[in-house]
Amino acid sequence: MAIYSQEFKVQSVEKALSKRDEQTLNDIADDLRIGYSTLQRWIRLAKENKLENPETNMSTEKSPQSWTKAQRLEAVMDCHSLNDEQLSSYCRENGIYPHHVKEWKLDFLSENQVSGSASRQDQKKLKQENKRLQKELNRKDRALAETAALLVLSKKCQAIWGEKEVD
Repeated sequence: MAIYSQEFKVQSVEKALSKRDEQTLNDIADDLRIGYSTLQRWIRLAKENKLENPETNMSTEKSPQSWTKAQRLEAVMDCHSLNDEQLSSYCRENGIYPHHVKEWKLDFLSENQVSGSASRQDQKKLKQENKRLQKELNRKDRALAETAALLVLSKKCQAIWGEKEVD
């Protein structure tokens, strides 16, 4: 899902509301390369004066993946002696789920925990390998498409002009 800047949204709505008679909202949405329903929603929000001041409740909350190790450890320690109901209450207050706390606890207890820098290097290598393999796959796909096109063309030529006569 694409994320558009607030300025882009406002400019898009202004363009849509100042459209010429022969233009449709669908044409404007295509020109802006956004969905028709997205443009309609932005127009509706603008009419309700909610487009320029979006409610950003979700963006202020931290996702469980963005918690630091220290914050995770603190959460595990806070939840250590809580029962299920209290754990759920704690998790709701902090925007996480109980399974996050359990997962973090297992990570800290695990003896096989890999250091952060080594795992980053491994991830970098894997990304490079993935990129290389993707390029190779794309190259082979293009070659296969070209071969298939040549085969189709040769069959059409045979159908039009017939088989070559052997002397």
